[in-house]
Amino acid sequence: MSDFVHQMRMVKVHKNGALESLQDNIIEEQRIAFYLNGAKLLSVMSLPYAQDAHLVGFLMNEGVLNSVDDIISLEVAPDGLSVYMHAHIQEDKLANLHKEKTLTTGCCVGVSANFDGEITQKFITSSIRVSSSHIFTLLSAFEAPSELFRQTGCVHKAMLVCDEIFISEDVGRHNAIDKVIGQARLKAMNLSEAILLVSGRLSMEMVIKAAMSDIPIVISRSATTHLGIQSAQLLGITLVGFARGDTFNIYTHPARIIH
Repeated sequence: MSDFVHQMRMVKVHKNGALESLQDNIIEEQRIAFYLNGAKLLSVMSLPYAQDAHLVGFLMNEGVLNSVDDIISLEVAPDGLSVYMHAHIQEDKLANLHKEKTLTTGCCVGVSANFDGEITQKFITSSIRVSSSHIFTLLSAFEAPSELFRQTGCVHKAMLVCDEIFISEDVGRHNAIDKVIGQARLKAMNLSEAILLVSGRLSMEMVIKAAMSDIPIVISRSATTHLGIQSAQLLGITLVGFARGDTFNIYTHPARIIH
């Protein structure tokens, strides 16, 4: 069993009134502290793995870090609860993080401040074309339950398909996306023809995370919000929702998906 899965006693109640005292597998998130250039940036509630990729993905998705080439050093503390980065950064974007924050619709509390400005001027022009049959093949791989989900049923999943396939899980859907993008960026992957699959709903901030790495196709098993659709349309992202079973819905830029 994973180090962050614990067994706890609970009572199961049946409709017929019967009660059972059972052990249940419960996931334990941790408070992970991010430090940037010698100062504490913020703390996130997350699962303590891929913490370095998490910080990289978060900073790149916020525009604070332009490239992994700008990283001078990156270290995870021995206890796994702190991540330290020294890097050349965009100071104005960092200032925005501390100046005006937006409470996001992440399933765990997420904070962002760089939704406006340059990101709204981006338009992804990737010429990638994928078949609907290929998307269903990817969905079959994505929907295979992980051991962590099998044990707890309490994680979101993100899968990034490019020259390699990267998979991450976390209690927060925004964390899973930051981690999977961070993993790919640390390996210098070109994401201009990547496909991002996620388990959670596609709200505006989830779409913007993809846009910051020029990811042209984003697919979710769940719903998308009105602002998620609007931002995908403006940013040039092909947005797919309710991708489950034998169907999926294309909300924006459908030309990238051939039938």
